[in-house]
Amino acid sequence: MQFESYWHDTAQPFAGGAQGPVEGHYDVAVIGAGFTGLAAARQLAKTGVKVVVLEAERVGWGASGRNGGHLNNGLAHSFLSAKSALGVERAVALYKAFDDSIDTIEAIIAEEGIDCNFRRAGKLKLASKPQHFDAIARNFEAVHREVDPDTALLTASDLKNEVGSPFHGAMLSKKSAMMHMGRYVAGLATAAARHGAVIFERAAVTAHRQGNGRHSLTTARGSVTADHVLVATGAYTPSLFSYFRRRIVSVGSFLIATRPLTDAEIAATMPGNRTCVTSMNIGNYFRLSPDKRLIFGGRARFSATSDQRSDSRSGDILRASLAEIFPQLAGVEIDYCWGGLVDMTKDRYPRAGYVDGVWYAMGYSGHGAQLSTHLGMIMADAILGKVDRNPIKGLEWPAVPGHFGKPWFLPLVGLYYKTLDRFQ
Repeated sequence: MQFESYWHDTAQPFAGGAQGPVEGHYDVAVIGAGFTGLAAARQLAKTGVKVVVLEAERVGWGASGRNGGHLNNGLAHSFLSAKSALGVERAVALYKAFDDSIDTIEAIIAEEGIDCNFRRAGKLKLASKPQHFDAIARNFEAVHREVDPDTALLTASDLKNEVGSPFHGAMLSKKSAMMHMGRYVAGLATAAARHGAVIFERAAVTAHRQGNGRHSLTTARGSVTADHVLVATGAYTPSLFSYFRRRIVSVGSFLIATRPLTDAEIAATMPGNRTCVTSMNIGNYFRLSPDKRLIFGGRARFSATSDQRSDSRSGDILRASLAEIFPQLAGVEIDYCWGGLVDMTKDRYPRAGYVDGVWYAMGYSGHGAQLSTHLGMIMADAILGKVDRNPIKGLEWPAVPGHFGKPWFLPLVGLYYKTLDRFQ
């Protein structure tokens, strides 16, 4: 078993990183070479803007290369709760932004010729308990009527042709998709560089100063100045950006990938070949990979991944969950096990805008693979002074009480949600 992201190991890494020292002046400096930062850099470079991307590790090293490979439309919450929390207008706008996000990714893949196994698979929100199906059905009625008619409600009987496990029904979101995340992020970086963006890897930003209308950014490889800065670092935001560190909770997320399954095993487990998410608070998500592996993830532990031993313990938890959902795969070999961080906000809604002299987009709360490309492009347009299409502009973002960077309270959060799952 390899303790490495399947997406990283099975993709050709980006080879267009800038050589030599980090130096010079740019119109825009983007911090972070994940989906958000690279999409913004590509958008800016296409208009002739001089843009530099500063990445602490390598392209796609963080959440963009450590997720489950889902491009699911819809919100992290039920649409009903989003309307209650955000108001009808913003809830509808944010829901449609997720729809637009998948369209945006599909268009970029076609325009740039990125080979990343993109496919409109549809997503199943699976009811783990009978009472969960009632809640899913109520949410479906509102979604189908008000914002997304491209949905369907499936009974437990309908699911026999979809998933080889006894769930109690599901909501099908037909616009949802899947792709190979490692190939996409490398292709997006290649496209950004081809359009003129300068991408420095192994260039962690260690200092940031503002003055005289300019930003100065210091890295281990040198320093640059820029007229604008976009922070696109999510759960890996450095401590020098304390405003975001007090509002982002970095939560561990873990995945395993089986050996390639036989056609008979696929027919017995995932005949529908869609992306799937269970309805538990501490649930699981899964899909088939392009080479027929089952990629199975979840919040095995809430604490962050730190080493191979930590990932191994989480892998054992996920293996047990996999066997519970798919007992027919209980003894299947696990080829990959990896972990990463998810940038959660207190209310699990993303945030993007302008604060303290910098632009930002983050807080995707486990739904960033689809929204981040689109939101990166929206922020690039905002920097260019174009019409502001930000669906979450002006959404209040209070700091998390008692949180100053290290989420000491995560074990308590995990215990709380485990308790909810026992009784709800």
